[in-house]
Amino acid sequence: MGVRLTDDARQYLAAFEDATGVGGTDCIVDDAAGDGTTRLLIVVASDRMADAIGPGGRTIQQFEERVDAQVRLVEAADDPETFVANTLAPAAVYNVTISENDDTVAYVEVAEEDHGVAIGQGGRTIDAARTLAARHFGIDDVQLI
Repeated sequence: MGVRLTDDARQYLAAFEDATGVGGTDCIVDDAAGDGTTRLLIVVASDRMADAIGPGGRTIQQFEERVDAQVRLVEAADDPETFVANTLAPAAVYNVTISENDDTVAYVEVAEEDHGVAIGQGGRTIDAARTLAARHFGIDDVQLI
């Protein structure tokens, strides 16, 4: 499934690669928080996540300062279940089941104490999971159970 990037997303990915030495496979620019902050969702290969974060988180912090945006990294995966779980990290995900009836829905079993983490402030984390799951695997919805 091909991912279309906006011009802004391409520019952020180029800056990300320049700053971290790691190429991202997807970038979503989110200005919808309403508080004037920009949030970037960047998908990186699983074997490059540590390089993108850097020692003590310094590399990603320097990138955030450079672009004046909050950055959330998501680890890429080859299968939809793992990818959906990765989009909700650091929430403890026990199981992801993909149901393909009229719509394709990912049902995610999350630790009770991590429901708030999986939803995120103002629903931003679960919304990001839905957006990324749709872009990468054609999943119509992500539901917590």
